[in-house]
Amino acid sequence: MSKIILTGDRPTGKLHLGHYVGSLKNRVKLQNEEGNKTFIMIADQQALTDNARNPQKVSSNLLEVALDYLAVGIDPMKSTIFVQSQIPELAELTVYYLNLVTISRLKRNPTVKSEINEKAFGQSIPTGFFVYPVSQAADITAFKATHVPVGEDQSPMIEQTREIVHDFNRIYEKDVLVSPEGILPEKGQGRLVGIDGKGKMSKSLNNGIYLADTEEEVKRKVMSMYTDPGHIHVSDPGKVEGNVVFTYLDVFGEDKEQIQSLKEQYQRGGLGDVKIKRYLNEVLEDFLKPIREKRAQYAADKGEVLNMLKAGSLEAEKVAAQTLDEVKDAMGINYFK
Repeated sequence: MSKIILTGDRPTGKLHLGHYVGSLKNRVKLQNEEGNKTFIMIADQQALTDNARNPQKVSSNLLEVALDYLAVGIDPMKSTIFVQSQIPELAELTVYYLNLVTISRLKRNPTVKSEINEKAFGQSIPTGFFVYPVSQAADITAFKATHVPVGEDQSPMIEQTREIVHDFNRIYEKDVLVSPEGILPEKGQGRLVGIDGKGKMSKSLNNGIYLADTEEEVKRKVMSMYTDPGHIHVSDPGKVEGNVVFTYLDVFGEDKEQIQSLKEQYQRGGLGDVKIKRYLNEVLEDFLKPIREKRAQYAADKGEVLNMLKAGSLEAEKVAAQTLDEVKDAMGINYFK
């Protein structure tokens, strides 16, 4: 069954292995499925909701995110890659949807509550950040997306969008908007733990390996990885569970028999952390080298990448404008049509 898919990222930094495992890999798969129409949004407006006083952080990373997309195999001939701020219809749809959502409902959104705590806003929550679930609903419905890839922590956003769709279609008595379904990560393709083992790989926690990292940077990060603090001597039996090196080998290693053999040896004792880290470094270098090379090719002509984003944004705006026109028709405010 063909799908209309909307997905994207905030341009607040280069993308890392966690992004690849959690979303990028699946986007490439989805764009290549026959009949699918994929929209991939660089969500710069959403990024500004908590970076308005540092817009350079957002604008300077726009091209970096686009380069990461192209490097992993997202194809602008198969996916429409666009910039959120260049689609003014999204902001207008957000305004109309805000009238359908109460403040108390936004306060109950567990994703928003969690992110407010994580960012330590206290009582200084930017209004734009507080209402960004409504903005996300505008993004999704503007393209009549039937499916939205999300992590489990983002499922409440899909539920909020579905509520807005239901209320809009009921109030204005026209089935204009499409109710989306969330696509949850397959087993083993959820959040990737950071190299410090303390939580998910995150730009803000500075515990990630980036798709653009050099060979030397990757090696340095791998050699600093969290393993088993009780594995002091090579002869000591070690723990595999919670050992970040083995977590990454399970995700990126192709020789499963070799990995299983290393696990058993590590658990018995007689295998040092340095040896398994060197092996993981080889595995990651095999994975990252072609991505790094492809990224460098695109980076050599950033003007062409900008042209690609402009073309994608123009295409996306046409779709969003059609939806906005239908929304205004349903609301009875297309006065001069």
